[in-house]
Amino acid sequence: MQLLHIDSSVLGIHSASRALSAEIAARQVALRPDIQVTYRDLAADAALHLSPAHLAAWQGGAVEDSVLGADLAKGGVYLEELFAADIIVIGAPMYNFSIPSQLKGWIDRVVVAGKTFRYGANGAEGLLKNKKVFIASSRGSVYAPGSPAAALEHHESYLTGVLSFIGLTDITIVRAEGLALGAEAKEAAMLKARENIAAMAA
Repeated sequence: MQLLHIDSSVLGIHSASRALSAEIAARQVALRPDIQVTYRDLAADAALHLSPAHLAAWQGGAVEDSVLGADLAKGGVYLEELFAADIIVIGAPMYNFSIPSQLKGWIDRVVVAGKTFRYGANGAEGLLKNKKVFIASSRGSVYAPGSPAAALEHHESYLTGVLSFIGLTDITIVRAEGLALGAEAKEAAMLKARENIAAMAA
């Protein structure tokens, strides 16, 4: 089996989502000792934002810029890693009510018509099947349904929506929120998230 572990926080060792994604990945390895792990740090090695040159290349245009060529190749590797994975672990902090732009860059490379989804008579169909996704979600405030800030939540809802669009519907979210509401609230949120990770079964 293959596990793809993705981090996107820019906070390094201070990141809650990185801490939780590492613990989720470690839990999956403990449950499946034969699993192979591929790690991708999007903050350390991010894809470029999409540009007219990307679109031209995807439509068959010549690629004469080495930087563009390297970025297109990186996108190809992203797809290969995703297709190879049986389990995907994504560290996803909330930035300004949504996901980090680095994670959006990865999404822009793997949501590809004809590869990870296709349009048919009944609309769009996701092409990725039989994969399990774990999202390590971290948020400074509280955005869960029913909270005063719930309407500003474009984070987990976007990520689960776009992953489901390409067929990744088996999604478990491990959430730590309210992290900016004081040391006690942060400690309680992280403890609850870690309890959820420890309770994961194969």
